[in-house]
Amino acid sequence: MRIDLNADLGESWPRWESGEDIALLDVVTSANVCCGAYAGDADLMRATCDAAVARGVAIGAQVGYADRENFGRLWLDLPADELTGELLSQILLLDEIAQAAGGRVAYVKPHGALYNRIVDDGEQAQAVVDALQGLASPLPLLGLPGSVSLSIAEACGIPIVREGFADRAYTSDGRLVPRGEPGAVLDDPHAVASQAVRLMDSVSSVCVHSDSPGAVALARAVRTALEASGAELTGFAT
Repeated sequence: MRIDLNADLGESWPRWESGEDIALLDVVTSANVCCGAYAGDADLMRATCDAAVARGVAIGAQVGYADRENFGRLWLDLPADELTGELLSQILLLDEIAQAAGGRVAYVKPHGALYNRIVDDGEQAQAVVDALQGLASPLPLLGLPGSVSLSIAEACGIPIVREGFADRAYTSDGRLVPRGEPGAVLDDPHAVASQAVRLMDSVSSVCVHSDSPGAVALARAVRTALEASGAELTGFAT
């Protein structure tokens, strides 16, 4: 079984300078690079893309609401066409930077509030899909299994990737427990690794958040557990 291991990267200069992002790039197979809207900047995007290309790690565009104050984790009611234009600009900027580094953007993953909102919100989900259709060649869309965004994308002929979260708690209906609730973020390496293995049969990509406590150790535990369970760790075509 082939499976991807991804992490959100390029969000913070302090984390980059600490070496944590680089350490994660040595473990994961795909990097969800922040496109500068809710965090990060063009220089950090360049540094992250350079390091990802050097390691053969696939580059994904992590797009989100342009809301740096709330790290993209607050729902914003943007008109659909405005949201589409904003996301398209983010993807194109990252792709320009990735190509300068010798790579390319291989997929798109919404971030934070946008990611969770398009699980059920058809209008915002359509705006995300419209951004993908605005590209010369639509890129795969990562999302939570059962998301309306994935259904719309698939109906439009856009490749979809069902994603699971090793370090997040789930509700009984398969949604993510809101971050503000107790136990929403998992930080025990054994529990996180075990959850990743449980997810293997229902997803094609597993995420470990770079801002989770002990993220590097969690990612290593997840990779070890997936490989021990027979998975072949592989990223999106680079």
